[in-house]
Parts: sequence; structure tokens; C-alpha cells
Amino acid sequence: MPNDPAIRYEPVDPDGLVVATLTGELDLDRADEVRDNLAAASATPGCTYLRVDVSELDFIDSYGLGALVSARNSAAAHGVTLTLAEPSPPVRKAIAVTGLGDVFGL
Repeated sequence: MPNDPAIRYEPVDPDGLVVATLTGELDLDRADEVRDNLAAASATPGCTYLRVDVSELDFIDSYGLGALVSARNSAAAHGVTLTLAEPSPPVRKAIAVTGLGDVFGL
């Protein structure tokens, strides 16, 4: 599982949980990279649940939200449940405006 400055991972735990922490800004410049990275993480052997901690995101735009939705769909295709956790105020606002709370388990 790749570790880059924008995404930190904890190894798969015995229950199949992988925790990914996103930091900084999730916008057009990083959306594709984050989407692909999270999709790859969901394909990690033993992963059954991917928890994406977004408490350290300072900004998210529509491209970032789209990347998270796409990563969620990729995870589901692998039989993995992807949820968001601890949304920062900007993320919480974006999710509220778009009505995506249920999609991400919030």
C-alpha cells in the first residue's frame, strides 16, 4: 500500500480494517491520485473495511467529493465497505450541501 504525504495508512488489522488519513486539500489537482490510491488500498489482501479519516482535510471541492464517491464504488466492487470518519468542518459542509452523508456512512 503506497504511503504519500497526502494519504497515510495504517496496516490491515486482524478484522480487515484499513485506516487511511487524508491531509491538506482534496481538489482537482489531487482528486485522481487520491481516487486511485484509495481504490488500490481497497484491493489490499485482507481488507474488508476502509475507513477514511478526513479530519485533517482543510479543503475539498466537487472533484474531491467525486474522487471519494468513485473510490467508494471501487471499494464496493471489491466487497469492501468505505466510510468517511471525523469530517473536518469544510468536508462536513460539502457533504451536507451535496447530500452525500448516507453514501459515506455519516
